[in-house]
Amino acid sequence: VQLQASGGGLVQPGGSLRLSCAASGFTSGYSMGWFRQAPGKEREGVACISFSNGRMMYARSVMGQFTISRDNAKKTVNLQMNSLKPDDTAIYYCATDCLDMVANWVGSWGQGTLVTVSS
Repeated sequence: VQLQASGGGLVQPGGSLRLSCAASGFTSGYSMGWFRQAPGKEREGVACISFSNGRMMYARSVMGQFTISRDNAKKTVNLQMNSLKPDDTAIYYCATDCLDMVANWVGSWGQGTLVTVSS
């Protein structure tokens, strides 16, 4: 499985970004989603969406702020991030097998995309 993430960048507090991840190399259904890792902190689950029924999981810290979506035909998953705060600054990683939101249980990782929220 290969995951290609894109969409990171520098944004001012209160701004929005949309991350995208394109998957290739597999045919069966995987949950897909996002983790993030801030400097000096552990990698944490942000959001995940199942393949079959669209079940979504969110970290409590991003509920109501981030929205995850996927297109199974295109094998892509997106993360719409609104009202961004400096605490959202991190490297964001696309991942499969993420519904438990536990980094050690993730099946595959993308390369990461940096999101910096700063004025």
